Amino acid sequence: MNTPNLVPLYAEIFMVVAASAILLIDMFLSDAKRHLTYVMSLLALAGAAFISYVDFAAGTTVYTMSNMFVSDPMANLLKLFTYLATALTLIYSRKYAADRAMTGGGHLGGEFYVLALFSVVGQMVMISANNMLSVYLGLELMSLALYALVAMRRDHAMSTEAAMKYFVLGALASGFLLYGISMLYGATGTLDISTMAKVAAAGTADSTIMVFGLVFLVSGLAFKLGAVPFHMWVPDVYQGSPTAVTLLLGAAPKLASFAICVRLLVEGLPSLAVDWQQMLLVLAVMSLAIGNFTAIAQTNLKRMLAYSTIAQMGFVLLGLLAGVNGADHSNMATAYTSALFYSITYVLTTLGTFGLIMLLARNGFEAENLNDFKGLAKRSPWFAAVMAILLFSLAGVPPMIGFTAKFAVLQAVVASGAVWLAITAVLFSLVGAYYYLRVIKVMYFDEPVDTAAISAPADMRIALSLNGIFVLVAGIVPAFLLEACLRAMSATLAS
Repeated sequence: MNTPNLVPLYAEIFMVVAASAILLIDMFLSDAKRHLTYVMSLLALAGAAFISYVDFAAGTTVYTMSNMFVSDPMANLLKLFTYLATALTLIYSRKYAADRAMTGGGHLGGEFYVLALFSVVGQMVMISANNMLSVYLGLELMSLALYALVAMRRDHAMSTEAAMKYFVLGALASGFLLYGISMLYGATGTLDISTMAKVAAAGTADSTIMVFGLVFLVSGLAFKLGAVPFHMWVPDVYQGSPTAVTLLLGAAPKLASFAICVRLLVEGLPSLAVDWQQMLLVLAVMSLAIGNFTAIAQTNLKRMLAYSTIAQMGFVLLGLLAGVNGADHSNMATAYTSALFYSITYVLTTLGTFGLIMLLARNGFEAENLNDFKGLAKRSPWFAAVMAILLFSLAGVPPMIGFTAKFAVLQAVVASGAVWLAITAVLFSLVGAYYYLRVIKVMYFDEPVDTAAISAPADMRIALSLNGIFVLVAGIVPAFLLEACLRAMSATLAS
């Protein structure tokens, strides 16, 4: 029996050991020393980031664990941004979690950090999965941690309702995914993604069973992305969860969901691209339409950002469906790079918006309604400017990075020949700009309703400031991130 090469798994092994150690240490810490759990969690993410960066810098692709696990440039790049997104989430959430841990019931105490780290482990497995079973293993590890986090406020009716909806619909989506996997296994005789691609390309598998399996597979993936019509859970769960948990749900997991879309569809079933592209087309257009139009009616910011997420995922799907045009594969690297770039920039932007919501929150008060942002420019001109930058980016206004990301996706769509689809996406983006600009109008032109002083730890203020500055600077000089995404995607497609 050959011993598997564990070097590509060092980041995952390190994170599992670190999370388990933090869980044990946290048991013996009092609430007054809970900051040690926070510091150890950040150190664990930093350690894993160092390991993944070494692998990313090497630029190699390594398969291990009987080809169930792959370490390639795309995986390592996505892991680096997963660590960053989770670290920023923990920084933004520290005061928020500490305040609520003191209110009784143990809400958002040390277990918040531990479950966040275990959800990261699940995301790492998803990102590097090269087998249907490892995809499902990572997905469930991530989901179980998130289910527990959503349900943490057990004496809060809205949180309990959100947890039930997320769990039931999540189980349904997992069932779709498993059923699709079982049909693809029945048709191809393998769970290995690389082997499945070869069997499907050879044409020896039953095409009817393959397409039926593909329908269930895409349905499960659409749920994880929050795409219409599998979006029903997103607004309720975003609104009902503690804001810190909402950020854990809405940021880093989107990168893992993008990764399994690439693994299963682009790498695993490229010969069925005509079929899954049509499905993604319907999902993308419906997500852009329903997400943007429904967000206009929202006065709760978390709910508005939930519908915004649905619309933003429509753009990611546009990038994924633009890669192949019949027998022409020349647009693959550009299109999938644009989708990767969009996913990363969306996550970095949405981190800041939820961070600002937590900045204004305090013990016993959630700043999640539109009225809570009235007159923010008079209370804190700097953080009003940061929020404006982030919202302009989400709306796709130049020179923010969100404009560059949207432009890259639209370029890929036009290159694929679907000019009408690019025009449709632009029109829906114009609709979406309204609800982002409405928040900016409220911040700068309305009188403050809440005059309480804004207090936050120094690390949160610095991180939020850097988050906003990055969104602006990376929009002006996007080449370094775009080139990293192109290099990573090209290497992954070549392997």
